[in-house]
Amino acid sequence: MHGWRRGILRMFGAKVGNHVHVYSKVRIWAPWNLILDDYCGVGNDANLYSMARIHLKARCIVSQGAHLCAGTHDYEDPMFTLYALPITIGEKAWVCTEAFIGPGVEIGDGAVIGARAVATKSMPAWMVCAGNPCKPLKPRTIREN
Repeated sequence: MHGWRRGILRMFGAKVGNHVHVYSKVRIWAPWNLILDDYCGVGNDANLYSMARIHLKARCIVSQGAHLCAGTHDYEDPMFTLYALPITIGEKAWVCTEAFIGPGVEIGDGAVIGARAVATKSMPAWMVCAGNPCKPLKPRTIREN
């Protein structure tokens, strides 16, 4: 059914690459603000709150229950003004289960954002990052087979 979902997302304005897997229980607020590059995947119960552009680069993974939230409010403004900033998840990055990625955050290529982490600031490439607030912990290295 992934091909069917890709087609539906394209009909609603999403830019969707080849071999993209968006599972059936993913929630997407505004598909026209979504860019899904080749071979990326989004797991069940993920929430892509795309008030601004959300770009998932090639071969990245957004796991089950993760929340990518591109909108927030200015809590210092008496009108509590709503604003939105884009989110980018880099190539081969992994946003683990139930992690939160806030507005304006860029996750570097190959980075891992640990389970239930809260990333309100951008995270560097090829680092394992975790916690609340999310912080880089150690380099991510890929084992040779």
